[in-house]
Amino acid sequence: TVITNLLSAIPYIGTTLVEWIWGGFSVDKATLTRFFAFHFILPFIIAALAIVHLLFLHETGSNNPTGLNSDADKIPFHPYYTIKDILGILIMFLILMTLVLFFPDMLGDPDNYMPANPLNTPPHIKPEWYFLFAYAILRSIPN
Repeated sequence: TVITNLLSAIPYIGTTLVEWIWGGFSVDKATLTRFFAFHFILPFIIAALAIVHLLFLHETGSNNPTGLNSDADKIPFHPYYTIKDILGILIMFLILMTLVLFFPDMLGDPDNYMPANPLNTPPHIKPEWYFLFAYAILRSIPN
């Protein structure tokens, strides 16, 4: 793919790195499995790092360039902000579950309900600007 082949521009180790990421000499089942696992686990890693960052930030405070002690006006993180954050997450989860369970068609695109026809491309689908020349050539040839 284009993005993984960008790594091949790294001198000396580029092609080896691309083959290691692909899990072989081309994009295959191993590549898709790795990228699926990566895309599944990445939000959890980011959320865990954000929580650790917030805990450290509220424990030690942010950088104070003036050197003045500002402990007097701090509010403890737990239980005040913890309860507030959990309540906000629960409200958003409740709204999302209400939409998903009771109004599932509200979140979908109407084009998803059209029957698929692989021989006919819908007129509103256009490629990105860097593929327009190839698209124009393809459209100029009948059938």
